Amino acid sequence: MTDEIHLRKKELRKLIRQLKAHLSPAERDKRSVLLMHRIEKNEMFLKAQTIFIYWAMDDEIDTRHLIKKWSGVKKFILPAINGDELHLKEFNGAESLVAGDLYSIPEPDGQPFSDFDSIELVLVPGIAFDGHNNRMGRGKAYYDKILHKFKGRTHLLGVCYDFQMVEEVPVEPHDIKMDGVIYA
Repeated sequence: MTDEIHLRKKELRKLIRQLKAHLSPAERDKRSVLLMHRIEKNEMFLKAQTIFIYWAMDDEIDTRHLIKKWSGVKKFILPAINGDELHLKEFNGAESLVAGDLYSIPEPDGQPFSDFDSIELVLVPGIAFDGHNNRMGRGKAYYDKILHKFKGRTHLLGVCYDFQMVEEVPVEPHDIKMDGVIYA
């Protein structure tokens, strides 16, 4: 059964990668701006003082402008890869970001953030999501390993392009379900 799930995930990752490749930079920007405006109007975002969010890779909904715009008002916590684990670190300005170990994703320099109880909203990227709020990531389970610390007490909101919403995401026992998904 697990081999079948892994094969289905591999095929779905390939399909989404192909769909993303057809998006022009202008279309990526347009969709990202639209989605960030939706997030800015979201009641949970407006109430939250501390938010765990991602610094977007080139093929993801771009969160960078939102983070920069609101960083004086809200505390943003970003992921940092350390070996096979995801650590959290506080965003202290774009100038303090350093190239991460994996994919060279910019991440905050500094000490790991450990006050998980203060995080009021988590915005999570993914390769695919479904109508049951299942999420499929890139396959390393970085997010799944840390999201279990938030499940049930902090709102987990998936963020994606509309074509990343699929009929069914193949799930495994370790996969963490979102509380909702927002897309454009």
